[in-house]
Amino acid sequence: MKMIQKHPLASYFILAFAISWAGVLLVIGTTGIPGSAENTKRLFPFVYLAMLAGPSVAGVLMTGLSGGKGGLELLFRSFSWRVGVRWYAIALMTAPIVVGATLWALSTTSAVFRPALFTSADKASVLLFGIAVGMGAGIFEELGWTGFATPRIRRRRGPLSTGLIVGLLWGAWHMLAIAWGGLGLWRPLPPLLALLVSNFSFLPPYRVLMVRVNDGCGSLLVAMVMHTSLTMTLLVFGPSGISGMSLLIFDVALAGALWVVVAAVALADRRSLPRPFASLSRAGGHLS
Repeated sequence: MKMIQKHPLASYFILAFAISWAGVLLVIGTTGIPGSAENTKRLFPFVYLAMLAGPSVAGVLMTGLSGGKGGLELLFRSFSWRVGVRWYAIALMTAPIVVGATLWALSTTSAVFRPALFTSADKASVLLFGIAVGMGAGIFEELGWTGFATPRIRRRRGPLSTGLIVGLLWGAWHMLAIAWGGLGLWRPLPPLLALLVSNFSFLPPYRVLMVRVNDGCGSLLVAMVMHTSLTMTLLVFGPSGISGMSLLIFDVALAGALWVVVAAVALADRRSLPRPFASLSRAGGHLS
């Protein structure tokens, strides 16, 4: 217990990984990587729940252990919904705009990059699945990533380094699930390349933007909306059926587009533009 209280951040990340990965392994078994298409579809709900349990349980538990009743009260007060409409707009629209622009550019080179919602015969199922999975991921994951980890790292670091630290760990946390359910899509590319690109390409820059938005409004609810928007957008509008090199191109292009947005926000901050992009380096943080 003393070690947990002395090193709450490290304890949170260890616990989040341990709960999620142990749960996934219990579901799929130690020989279930990579999973077959049939098993992936059948076991997905259980793997999904196991993954969500990690950051949510670890976040609430560590908040209570490190801050007591006062810490839990502070966590739930951070669900404030009374923030400017612009923050909801940014949280909700960043992912659709960036993903949409990326797909539009790529679709001029190949029809394989057309959004899933446009190519699916059952558009309602695609939309409902994306909304349900996106909301679950946004609500439960952010109890840990934004509710616990981000503010504690942000006290000592700027928004860029905070976003990179949380973003890289966020990506690493996905690796077991991606190895189980996603490696088959990357063939014939090397598995290591697949894991590196799928987990560490677009997640870190998006997390940097999430940290910036959280700096501006301080609302855990808005962070949940922003996470939900990304997951939902990728499931609803991400190209269905792409694999191998096409999947690599999409992930790298999306990462590049998000880093352009990060750079644009940083430039706007340096020029002291009005809110909502006022000072990316506020609260003592710096880009460098």
